[in-house]
Amino acid sequence: MSSHLIINADDFGLTAGINRSIAELHRAGVLTSATLMATGAAFDDAVAISHALPSLGVGCHVVFTDGTPASSPASVPSLIGPDGKTFRPSLLDFVRALMSGHIREIDIERETEAQISRLQQAGISITHVDTHKHTHLFPGVTRPLLRVLERSGITAIRDPFEPPFLQRLAHAGLKRRLQIGLLNRLRPSFDRHPQLQTRTVLTTNGTVGVSATGNLNPETLSEILAALPASGAYELVCHPGYNDQDLDRVTTRLRAHREIEMQSLLSILPTVLAQPDRIRLIHYGELSTVDAPAR
Repeated sequence: MSSHLIINADDFGLTAGINRSIAELHRAGVLTSATLMATGAAFDDAVAISHALPSLGVGCHVVFTDGTPASSPASVPSLIGPDGKTFRPSLLDFVRALMSGHIREIDIERETEAQISRLQQAGISITHVDTHKHTHLFPGVTRPLLRVLERSGITAIRDPFEPPFLQRLAHAGLKRRLQIGLLNRLRPSFDRHPQLQTRTVLTTNGTVGVSATGNLNPETLSEILAALPASGAYELVCHPGYNDQDLDRVTTRLRAHREIEMQSLLSILPTVLAQPDRIRLIHYGELSTVDAPAR
């Protein structure tokens, strides 16, 4: 028996260097999936790569913070920041607005539909969705997101919670582990959503690599992969890319580390994958072939 693992790169479409890294890793057999940003500066380049690599699963990386809406700002006013044009500039700003009731679920639905539509109009067959900065940890985001997926016929979503077996690993600092522990208290609410209960929308047993974001070096990656159970389906989230001039122009805390993540995947995955019956790589479009996780 083997674990099923989706290796997904976020931020597809953000820069040409990130796109090139995703293409190279997929061709090397160490990346199966990527989530595309509908308003990323390198969106057209990412679309061309997606069409050239049909075996790469492509999802929609839905953005509600630190970016530009696909809708007109006037149509999603509760999502827009102080400049009247773009989203709130930080995750903390978004969460504060969400928790205080200032963000309307109808605006989340409308913007999600706009971002999904942009990918579909470009000829992308969307395998799943996730959210920038994992904003769908919160029920007020997950509910409208799942309603849109149900209407759109998209059958999978990232489970944004890190599974308990990783909590004993030491690749994240104490502050990060405490944050993950607090956020994981939202898991029961996520699991209770009816679309997940009925498997109208599929998900995994959890996402690994969340607490390792910014620290996914070869040692950490080896540690995570060694801890994977012998069965189940998981996603490894990563952020590979080239640290180039295009990346200098965008807002991101991940810069030099993107190249470290890329080299970690290239150096560690081939050895792990060579072990018989250890890990089977899939993308979200193949999740229906895996036994359903208990919710």
